[in-house]
Amino acid sequence: MLKLLSSTSRQIQTHLTSPCLRVTTESQPSSFLKSLSSLTGLAQRNNQSLSFYQRAFFCSGSSSGDGGDGGGFVEVEVRSGASDTEAEAGAADASNSSAIVPTNPRPEDYLTVLALPLPHRPLFPGFYMPIYVKDPKLLAALQESRKRQAPYCGAFLLKDEPGTDPSVVTGSESEKNIGDLKGKDLYNRLHEVGTLAQITTIQGDQVILIGHRRLRITEMASEDPLTVKVDHLKDKPYNKDDDVIKATSFEVISTLRDVLKTSSLWRDHVQTYTQHVGDFNFPRLADFGAAISGASKLQCQEVLEELDVHKRLKLTLELVKKEIEISKIQESIAKAIEEKISGEQRRYLLNEQLKAIKKELGLEADDKTALSAKFRERLEPNRDKIPVHVLQVIEEELTKLQLLEASSSEFNVTRNYLDWLTALPWGSYSDENFDVLRAQKILDEDHYGLTDVKERILEFIAVGKLRGISQGKIICLSGPPGVGKTSIGRSIARSLNRKFFRFSVGGLSDVAEIKGHRRTYIGAMPGKMVQCLKHVGTANPLVLIDEIDKLGRGHSGDPASALLELLDPEQNANFLDHYLDVPIDLSKVLFVCTANVVDMIPNPLLDRMEVIAIAGYITDEKVHIARDYLEKATREACGIKPEQVEVTDAALLALIENYCREAGVRNLQKHIEKIYRKIALQLVRQGAIIESAVPVAELNEAKVECVETSTESVDVSSNKQNNETPEEAEIVHTGQTLEEAEIVQMNPQPDDLQSSTDQPTDSKDTAETEKIEESEVTKAIEKVLIDTSNLVDFVGKPVFHAERIYDQTPIGVVMGLAWTAMGGSTLYIETTQVEQGDGKGALNLTGQLGEVMKESAQIAHTVARAILLEKEPDNLFFANTKLHLHVPAGATPKDGPSAGCTMITSLLSLAMKKPVRKDLAMTGEVTLTGKILPIGGVKEKTLAARRSDVKTIIFPSANRRDFDELLPNVKEGLDVHFVDDYSQIFELAFGYEENENK
Repeated sequence: MLKLLSSTSRQIQTHLTSPCLRVTTESQPSSFLKSLSSLTGLAQRNNQSLSFYQRAFFCSGSSSGDGGDGGGFVEVEVRSGASDTEAEAGAADASNSSAIVPTNPRPEDYLTVLALPLPHRPLFPGFYMPIYVKDPKLLAALQESRKRQAPYCGAFLLKDEPGTDPSVVTGSESEKNIGDLKGKDLYNRLHEVGTLAQITTIQGDQVILIGHRRLRITEMASEDPLTVKVDHLKDKPYNKDDDVIKATSFEVISTLRDVLKTSSLWRDHVQTYTQHVGDFNFPRLADFGAAISGASKLQCQEVLEELDVHKRLKLTLELVKKEIEISKIQESIAKAIEEKISGEQRRYLLNEQLKAIKKELGLEADDKTALSAKFRERLEPNRDKIPVHVLQVIEEELTKLQLLEASSSEFNVTRNYLDWLTALPWGSYSDENFDVLRAQKILDEDHYGLTDVKERILEFIAVGKLRGISQGKIICLSGPPGVGKTSIGRSIARSLNRKFFRFSVGGLSDVAEIKGHRRTYIGAMPGKMVQCLKHVGTANPLVLIDEIDKLGRGHSGDPASALLELLDPEQNANFLDHYLDVPIDLSKVLFVCTANVVDMIPNPLLDRMEVIAIAGYITDEKVHIARDYLEKATREACGIKPEQVEVTDAALLALIENYCREAGVRNLQKHIEKIYRKIALQLVRQGAIIESAVPVAELNEAKVECVETSTESVDVSSNKQNNETPEEAEIVHTGQTLEEAEIVQMNPQPDDLQSSTDQPTDSKDTAETEKIEESEVTKAIEKVLIDTSNLVDFVGKPVFHAERIYDQTPIGVVMGLAWTAMGGSTLYIETTQVEQGDGKGALNLTGQLGEVMKESAQIAHTVARAILLEKEPDNLFFANTKLHLHVPAGATPKDGPSAGCTMITSLLSLAMKKPVRKDLAMTGEVTLTGKILPIGGVKEKTLAARRSDVKTIIFPSANRRDFDELLPNVKEGLDVHFVDDYSQIFELAFGYEENENK
């Protein structure tokens, strides 16, 4: 691959695949332009003698093995004598077929030559090429041949590896692979036709070759180094006077002339070739065009292998034509880039001139002055309210901004810092609402129930009204998912007339999200609280910190510890953000946090918050929420009118009990949305059927029936007659008023039109009346009724069944009450006898119990033995019986101490062969002495008891106050007993028969 070794001329267009020449003189060794001019003068002065010693260097673009530009050069000396005779002799030699110094013996005498692989392009006769020989044996053989006055070898193009794309450049890896080829593998990879090359120079591992004539490999002579036997190829005979050959050659010359106009590099090739090889003839013209073209190696090899001069000229013509097209594309690319650059430069100069003109006229200040003016303009409205230390920092930064260059990185840091400082609402507060009645109304509009939360907000408003100013508070709402913890925050903000901002800290593991980044970091930003103040524009918003029990902890610090300063009423008056580095007053901010389980919140952080527990909703509350909030919002979202659908109370109650037993209402909302989506699809399908072509006679009949029975419901069978789908609902037709009915215009059938035209008309009014009656049809509104009978068709099979497993509690089984994150649930404790014998008393536990619950079972076993010994001294049941205690729902992990009294009762029931009351449920932790300790989740457990139709509940006496604080509708219909000792539970559980007998 030949190219011109030059780095000084911008006019040479690089052709990586083109051979080239650099001519230097010893007196001027580094000047390219002078060498080029001397070469041009050399071509022009054929008959003049040379007055200096010249060296012409043919060079090649064939890259070296290390992937560099490589490129060697061959020195050809041209000496001139002083006499004209010697000059004429030199000119005569130049006109011969080659100016190369002949060797002895002649090139055609070599029938066995060393085979050199050419990786990139074939070598054409008359051209130089440097190659790099990595094989030491081959290099030594070449040096030996040159010493023996036989400096000839065969240069053959290397075939591509099988399965590779020749158009894909593989880089230096291919060079390494060539060095690994030896012997027969190398022989099989060589093209048959190559070039007999003269070894002119060997410098290290670089060998300079010059092509002489074409060769064809006949067979392999030796393997290491590879030596092959060859035949010398000659061009096929041709007629020099053939018009076709002349025309083809003239077209090649014409095309070359066009290319020479655009590329000075090609002009150098022509001069060099004519000087060192001789005049052009047809074969040489074809070789020259192919050699200097940018064609691929396979196309060049095809030219090399072609012995028919005419065909070779045609192949060369195709290649140089492609060069013309490439030159045109190159010119268009260069022109487009030049236009783009010149346009951008022109636009830049004009903009700079415009800025200078505006600045001279005073129409526009520079960037720094404009920024400073913008920042000062922000400060003016609240300058009196901004703290003095903040104003001092802002003034210092503004002064610093004027001294910095706009292009420096510090300028952008200072500008962003001032942007945040001046954008914060220093001392700006929103007018709060101190009207308790208005706030109560707003809270009731958005949420049903949540009495504790609403009462706390009203207390907050009342204190603010009496003081005349409000303070910030930290409230934590804890409860199961879906009870309205997050949504109540927005309602609280609306009732207080405060701005609302919410951010979630679930999974947060970076302290910088709370405290901000240092300004020295790239892309530094303030923390969430500073962003909140800028977003809301007031210094007393309501900030909802969601999922505070799910804080993470990573390598960037502990966010829970960072929140201690933010949520501490004694510290947040001077909250320090790392980015702003000035104290911020957050004492007026009302923080509302939400959590599912407060046990997951670190104790120091929990100590700073006022916890309000939201246990969940009972069935009645869920019905009200579904009627007043969820159903209304879902109906509007689905585009259904109230008169088009009716969900009965029984269906809603069944939906809550059998599908949505969770403490919250999020799942209930999903099921209601599912019902209304199916109703919407049903109404659309019915409307599409009714709007289709229907006989007028049937529509008229339906119209009469609708008028006669305007308030009666129609059976499903009549729906089928009217092309209505009987999908699990009753269709009620009401057609008395236009407000309740839709008017559908239908075209009567041709038969009816014909019969109407055949009848004589008495007057014009009568005809118009009949026409209107035949063209207007009233379609009644279709009302979809959802009840318990078709609820399954809309929401599927029930998910939950009755929590009561036994209608009559058997011996050894007792119902307990448990707390879960989804609310309360009932929990059965089952005990059975495994085997009995002297001294076999033992207890096995199953049901995926936690460590605390296992310990409670052991305590229950001990207490039960003591109680049985007291009640029935002769009963040795526990001493001689191996027992198995199981808690159903074995796939659910269970833990906690509150099932202690339930386990004791189950063990005593089995020991005394006596069942407990069927409507009894209990909960409470038991000590070894039989004392009942308090438990948690009173409301959740009470709700679970109501769902299971429990009439009697046993709670520890310490939980009496928790139960008394429950709403009356939660406690309604329950017989609750509060106990301190297990002996009281024994009487309630097993003394019912004596009481009934009495």
